[in-house]
Amino acid sequence: MKQALIDIGSNSMRLTVYELGNDDFKVLFKQKYMAGLAGYVEDGRLTGPGILKACSGLSEFRNTLNSLGIQNTKVFATASLRNISNTEETVHFIEGATGYPIEVISGREEAALGYYGAMLDHDISDGAYIDIGGASTEVVTYSNGNLEHSVSFPVGSLYLFKNCVKKILPGLGSFDRMEKELHLRIDEEGNFPFTHKEKILCTGGTSRALMKTARNYFNLSSDCNSMSREQLEEICAFFVKGRTPVRDLILKTEPERIHTLIPGTMILQHVVERLDADEIVIGKYGVREGYLCQRLMHQE
Repeated sequence: MKQALIDIGSNSMRLTVYELGNDDFKVLFKQKYMAGLAGYVEDGRLTGPGILKACSGLSEFRNTLNSLGIQNTKVFATASLRNISNTEETVHFIEGATGYPIEVISGREEAALGYYGAMLDHDISDGAYIDIGGASTEVVTYSNGNLEHSVSFPVGSLYLFKNCVKKILPGLGSFDRMEKELHLRIDEEGNFPFTHKEKILCTGGTSRALMKTARNYFNLSSDCNSMSREQLEEICAFFVKGRTPVRDLILKTEPERIHTLIPGTMILQHVVERLDADEIVIGKYGVREGYLCQRLMHQE
C-alpha cells in the first residue's frame, strides 16, 4: 500500500510517499515546498499571506499526488501551527481551503516521534537526538536505549534569522544577538538535560544542509554522514569570519538555505557545547518516519 505524509514545518513543507509492507516501509518519492511560514508570524499570529502560503504548498502536493494516483494522505503540523496564537482558526481555514484534515502535534510528541524515527536507521543506545526546525528545536536524551528527557525549545533557524539577523548573512552584531536569544530560549528554560553525551544524532533539513556544506568545506566523501565537534567549531568560526567566502560556499551547496543555515548551525553548536558532545551524526529518518510507524503502522 502506498501512503503519503505531509509535514507542515516552519521553514519547509515536505511530502513523502512510502510503500508500506507488513512491518517495514520504503521511501518512494519526496517533494519539498519552501514556505518559510515562521517568517509570516507577526505578534504571535500567522498572517493571512502565511496561511495562503501553506494552502499553496498543500495544493501543489495535491496536484503531485493526483498525478501519481495516490489517495492515502495524512497531514500533520509541528511548530509552524503549534507555536502561534491563532492555531484553531488557521487550521480551520487551511482544512476548508484544501480539504486536508490537519493534526497539530505537541512539542513533546514531535521530539518523541523524531527520536523514534531517527532510531530506525541508527543503533546508538546512549546519546542525544536533535531536530532543528524553523521555529522550534527538539532535543531528546537517551541511555541504554531508553528515553531520558524530551524537550521542545521555542527557537529554530528561521526564528533566529527573523529576530536576530538584519541582512541575508549575519554580521558580528547578529551573532551576538543570536547567542543572547539562544541563552534565553534554551539555557533559561530550566528543563534542558545538561548531561554529557558523546554522540548527537541530528535529523531535519538544517542538519542535512550543514552536512552537505561540511563535505564541501572539508573535502569529505559524498557518503560521509558525521563530523567531529572540532569540525563543527571550525566551520562555525568560518561562518563568523567573512561574508564573501561564506556566501560562495553556501550558494554552491545549499542556496535555498542561505539565510537559515548559519542560524541553524548556531543552534546545533549551542546544544553540542551544553551536552559536551564529541561527534555529530546526521540521520536520514526523523519525525515523519516516527509518525508513519507509530501512528499509521502502529509499531511499538
